[in-house]
Amino acid sequence: MNSAILYQAHETAVIDKGCSIGEGSKIWHFSHIMSDCEIGKGCNIGQNVVVSPGVVLGNNVKVQNNVSIYTGVKCEDDVFLGPSMVFTNVINPRSAIIRKDEYKETHVGKGASIGANATIVCGNPIGEYALIGAGAVVTKKVQPYALVVGNPARQTGWVSEYGHKLNFNDENIAICEESKEKYLLENGSVSKIK
Repeated sequence: MNSAILYQAHETAVIDKGCSIGEGSKIWHFSHIMSDCEIGKGCNIGQNVVVSPGVVLGNNVKVQNNVSIYTGVKCEDDVFLGPSMVFTNVINPRSAIIRKDEYKETHVGKGASIGANATIVCGNPIGEYALIGAGAVVTKKVQPYALVVGNPARQTGWVSEYGHKLNFNDENIAICEESKEKYLLENGSVSKIK
């Protein structure tokens, strides 16, 4: 590894000029990092991943194999993108019609996880620490801490920052089984009790 380069990339990875890659990040086999994208520190970009121009990945983002991250996607720190999940960026794509000026943005909040083979239809923000089940097709906004599954994705519960399902008592308080942190369900949304 060249001392001037602060990240690691497999020799088969393609990294275009004009992208920014943070210290300690790793890029694996056959991945393509396109120009004008930003990858934060400590990220792991798996095998056969495409990161399109203008994409922003925060620090410690984990991208598993065969993921497509298209222009318009912004992921905050600690996001997990499961194997073969995909983002879209145009609502009504047509091969013969150029719609590059119609890309919709998709924001993924801090600590959110998106399961294997899930599809995120563009323009639908994913709240912080949300958990999107494997194979889900997200067609609307996902609240922070929400657990969503299915096609189309529907909310089936709430999860903690550690990814455990929250069970609320009569006082609308739940305790994460791993961290022992407390959460409050109030007015249809969840927040961590500090």
